[in-house]
Amino acid sequence: MGPHHSALHCLSLLVLAAVLATALAQGALPAFLPCELQPHGLVNCNWLFLKAVPHFSAAAPRENITSLSLLSNRIHHLHDSDFAHLSSLRDLNLKWNCPPASLSPMHFPCHMTIEHNTFLAVPTLEVLNLSYNGISTVPALPSSLVSLSLSHTHILALDAPALMGLRALRVLYMDGNCYYKNPCSRAVHVAPGALLGLGNLTHLSLKYNNLTAVPRSLPPGLQTLLLSYNRIITLAPEDLANLAALRVLDVGGNCRRCDHARNPCVECPRGFPQLHPDTFSHLSHLEGLVLKDNSLHRLSSQWFWGLDSLRVLDLSENFLYDCITRTKAFRGLARLRQLNLSFNYHKRVSFAHLQLAPSFRSLRSLQKLDMHGIFFRSLSETTLQPLARLPALHTLSLQMNFISQAQLSIFGAFPGLRVVDLSDNRISGAAEPPAATGELDGGHELWLPPRNLAPGPRDSPCSEDFMPSCRTLSFTLDLSRNNLVAVQPEMFARLSHLQCLRLSYNSISQAVNGSQFVPLTSLRVLDLSHNKLDLYHGRSFTELPRLEALDLSYNSQPFSMQGVGHNLSFVAQLPTLRYLSLAHNDIHSRVSQQLRSASLRALDFSGNALSRMWAEGDLYLRFFHGLRSLVLLDLSQNRLHTLLPRTLDNLPKSLQLLRLRDNYLAFFNWSGLALLPKLEALDLAGNQLKALSNGSLPGGTQLQRLDLSGNSIGFVDPGFFALATRLRELNLSANALKTVEPSWFGSLAGTLKILDVSANPLHCACGAGFVDFLLEVQAAVPGLPSRVKCGSPGQLQGRSIFAQDLRLCLDEALSRGCFGLSLLAVALGLAVPVLYHLCGWDLWYCSHLCLAWLPQRGRRRGTDTLLYDAFVVFDKAQSAVADWVYNELRGRLEERRGRRALRLCLEERDWLPGKTLFENLWASIYCSRKTLFVLAQTDRVSGLLRASFLLAQQRLLEDRKDVVVLVILCPDAHRSRYVRLRQRLCRQSVLLWPHQPSGQRGFWAQLGMALTRDNSHFYNRNFCQGPTTAE
Repeated sequence: MGPHHSALHCLSLLVLAAVLATALAQGALPAFLPCELQPHGLVNCNWLFLKAVPHFSAAAPRENITSLSLLSNRIHHLHDSDFAHLSSLRDLNLKWNCPPASLSPMHFPCHMTIEHNTFLAVPTLEVLNLSYNGISTVPALPSSLVSLSLSHTHILALDAPALMGLRALRVLYMDGNCYYKNPCSRAVHVAPGALLGLGNLTHLSLKYNNLTAVPRSLPPGLQTLLLSYNRIITLAPEDLANLAALRVLDVGGNCRRCDHARNPCVECPRGFPQLHPDTFSHLSHLEGLVLKDNSLHRLSSQWFWGLDSLRVLDLSENFLYDCITRTKAFRGLARLRQLNLSFNYHKRVSFAHLQLAPSFRSLRSLQKLDMHGIFFRSLSETTLQPLARLPALHTLSLQMNFISQAQLSIFGAFPGLRVVDLSDNRISGAAEPPAATGELDGGHELWLPPRNLAPGPRDSPCSEDFMPSCRTLSFTLDLSRNNLVAVQPEMFARLSHLQCLRLSYNSISQAVNGSQFVPLTSLRVLDLSHNKLDLYHGRSFTELPRLEALDLSYNSQPFSMQGVGHNLSFVAQLPTLRYLSLAHNDIHSRVSQQLRSASLRALDFSGNALSRMWAEGDLYLRFFHGLRSLVLLDLSQNRLHTLLPRTLDNLPKSLQLLRLRDNYLAFFNWSGLALLPKLEALDLAGNQLKALSNGSLPGGTQLQRLDLSGNSIGFVDPGFFALATRLRELNLSANALKTVEPSWFGSLAGTLKILDVSANPLHCACGAGFVDFLLEVQAAVPGLPSRVKCGSPGQLQGRSIFAQDLRLCLDEALSRGCFGLSLLAVALGLAVPVLYHLCGWDLWYCSHLCLAWLPQRGRRRGTDTLLYDAFVVFDKAQSAVADWVYNELRGRLEERRGRRALRLCLEERDWLPGKTLFENLWASIYCSRKTLFVLAQTDRVSGLLRASFLLAQQRLLEDRKDVVVLVILCPDAHRSRYVRLRQRLCRQSVLLWPHQPSGQRGFWAQLGMALTRDNSHFYNRNFCQGPTTAE
């Protein structure tokens, strides 16, 4: 039976495989599953948690693969044959597959094994990245290699044999192999002359390796040498002796300034670093020199002799706060273009004034000067006087200097200045004329935190669709994150050529009235976001005749004040305004009823309360109607629950982009899109749409992009998108779709350029139709192999839709039925014997108890079916009681009543032999109309009497029939509490045997009546109504 069953199972799988292949025949599977083919021959296998290099099908165009990225997988073993089939591979990225334990997020130890011919089998390989892998030796590499990265590994030694034959290598990275995040037992060792065989090497990076000296005998053609954050504290001419071709040298962070460090730091020894005056003198081709974070206290002019080609010099994070006021070291740097002097502050002290050294005048080619973090409190004309006549200077960074007084007019004298960054200071207004300069204010100490003194992040850039960038403008001044409370015209004297002004993240709370920016006649972009502006005057900003972009976002405080009105009529008086942001102001009432502008093209009104405004009848219905040239409108985060057709009808007809993201829209009237004839893009992401079933996209619409991501869409009507013939980009990601049907699109499917259906719980049943459809349009589906995943069945949840399991290709209804039946059979087979063994009597008892409630059982227990009128219970051990029962009671009730004789049940006469005591007892009580207890006394009852009494009480509970009759032969004996209570409730059911012969006749009459009539007639109505007879 076993072999036949196995053969049938294999045959069924083959048949199912054929069915699956037929189902997928209409569209070719992606060639490089589970990876994704991207432009320019790149196969992207990043973040797929692969444990081995995928071997692509022979039918795939493997010869076209030029780049393969396996970033962040779990590949721990590389075999000789892994890449041998990729004949054109040039770029291979294996970064973050088996990271060292200290760099692993979970600190798991990992060692990557690389077989000898793994890379030798790829003779075309040019770029190889093995960073962040647990390798301790350099693997065998092909001679074609041009770029090699071995950073953050366990390789601690470089010698000539390890790199033999790499004559084409031009770039070598080996950073971070021995530092605090990747600790090692010893420093990285580069053997003298180890790299001399790399004749074409031009770029060498050995950062973060605990090197104590510059490696000797480096290739003479080296152009870039990066040695930062090692422990090289002395530099002499012989260290760089044969590197005459060097263009970039980075030796920063070798003797650190730890009070400004953001990571573990070793303080620089006293008297170091030691730089020989002629260290760089022979590097005539040097263009970039980095000496940052080296605890330099002075600058020697001799250091820069002979550096006629130097373009970039980084001296940041040193102790040059005094040196920059009197140094002569810059006199020979006529070609220097970028100079970084940031964070050269005095510990815990700030300067009252600062005056740069006269030698700055020699920097005739200087284009960018970074001086943030020097800490001086006053900016005046004398501060930057040596820079005023530098013709090429276009960028000046002065942020985070704690400047409280700034004479901004001095920048009018700089001929080519394009960007001045004064953000993150303490400027509160226009500066007074300067006092004496160059003195150190020792009386004022500024306590600085030891870390994280880098400048804060800039304010978030606005969307490119709405606010233009200042990069293309001729002059930008950044005063964001200062202490400005008000803006005075005097601040901007001599700055009429200013085109971009950033004032965000201040505390400006004044009512702008058209006089604040009078000198700025050329201003085109004004950023006043994150302030507290009061928009009360109708002529706000009208002094800016060329203003094109105005950002008033995040000024919500005035709009939250109850009862205060706000005037937005100034928008109509700005003839050149094209971009306006009123976002995140919580605008909800008491504003102008309508915005008007003939020039405005983009309006950001997100983060307000349009739902409240449009709820006020027709008051704000035409709020946007007067913007006749508006093209872009953002109404995101406005708490909108519905969007009526009349609301859409009052939006500008010129609209091309409408954003309604992150509202509460559960319904959208799609036919209303016909009211916006020029609309090309609609963004409804992040709403609460459940289905696309109310109509369809109207025919004739110009809609090209539709974003419905982040909703809860689970159903789409057939043909919903079919009429939108110009639609090219559709985003349905992050919804509740279980399928994607071609009937939704009609003929439109072939023209789509983007169809995003990722992050949907697709139901990957065997032969699912959406797989065929997605294969047909796979060029338009981003991330189809890896990002489009199954949501059900459970075995495939979270896996690619192409990860079909043939064992799941069965009739689901039949499978569920068979599983249910088999489960039930097994459960019964186990439960019944166990229950019978453990609680068989209880189950029998419960079954009879349940049957007792059935009406049929009640009818079977009718008076006509009872065998006896009374079951007589007594103690046989008491001879007097037994004699009275057999001689007196039996004779009186069965023999002397004639036709009214009663049928009694007696144990010794009527019980059936072979049955258990309990079975006879149960049958006697339930087959008798009454149970007659004959007692000599009532205080001690046990044995058969007690069991009979309990069964009689059970019958009372089951059938609601009181069948107990008591006969007490000794009336003078002590009576129990139960007997006394029963005498009060039902006196006729408790009979006392009289000792006087005259009373015995009445006793027998009372006993006959008690045995023939229902006890319910005897109950005392003053106490209770008696048990209700079951019907």
